[in-house]
Amino acid sequence: MFQGGKNMQDLMKKAKQMQQAMEKQQKELAETIMEATSGGGMVTVKMNGNGELISIKIEPEAVDPDDVEMLEDLIMAAFSEVQAKVNEASSEMMQGLTGGMKIPGLF
Repeated sequence: MFQGGKNMQDLMKKAKQMQQAMEKQQKELAETIMEATSGGGMVTVKMNGNGELISIKIEPEAVDPDDVEMLEDLIMAAFSEVQAKVNEASSEMMQGLTGGMKIPGLF
């Protein structure tokens, strides 16, 4: 077998290992629940690592029929914060797998 063939086998082996590691990390990330609050804990939003909304909890004191906009803002703030946490965790996972290399199509 010529040298190029061995290099190709090594490259394929490393690619498969990277794929397996990525699948394992993605599964772990999907099982991770992240949460954020707003309004001093009046609104809590939970999301998994896949970016799927798990729950929203609203304290009764946050519900003011005369100020629905405030409640909407609290929900949006908590949602945005938890979404940023998910994006950061996902980005960190990818950087860990690729050693910081930007690989087209992965992110």
